[in-house]
Amino acid sequence: MGCCIKPIPLADLFAALADTTRLRLLNLMADREVCVCHFVEILGQSQPKISRHLAYLRNAGIVVARREGKWMHYSICSAADTQTTSLLGSVLQSLANNEQMCADRTKLDRVWCASQKLVLPTAAPSRTI
Repeated sequence: MGCCIKPIPLADLFAALADTTRLRLLNLMADREVCVCHFVEILGQSQPKISRHLAYLRNAGIVVARREGKWMHYSICSAADTQTTSLLGSVLQSLANNEQMCADRTKLDRVWCASQKLVLPTAAPSRTI
């Protein structure tokens, strides 16, 4: 989890939270880093649309991004001020009790577990002729 250097203005925080898709994204990132590919699969929205919402959250200072190969991974950053931390914590706690948000997290858990079981070979198998 990265750290936001400067406090997030309240108007920017509330504007960022004023969209259902962004709330769903934050809900999925509540306790882990998530790849864009998982957001696309779980929310059933296009990658460009998801990326626009993530850019909005990143520009507001709420999330940070990390590149791994061709994929971007996002996580909620720890806020520089206690007011933002408290508000965001309350929002995330509230989302945890919402039926749609619970369904999204269940899907993420399934996708997460499946991706953790995927083992890629370190080298191509050798062939003898």
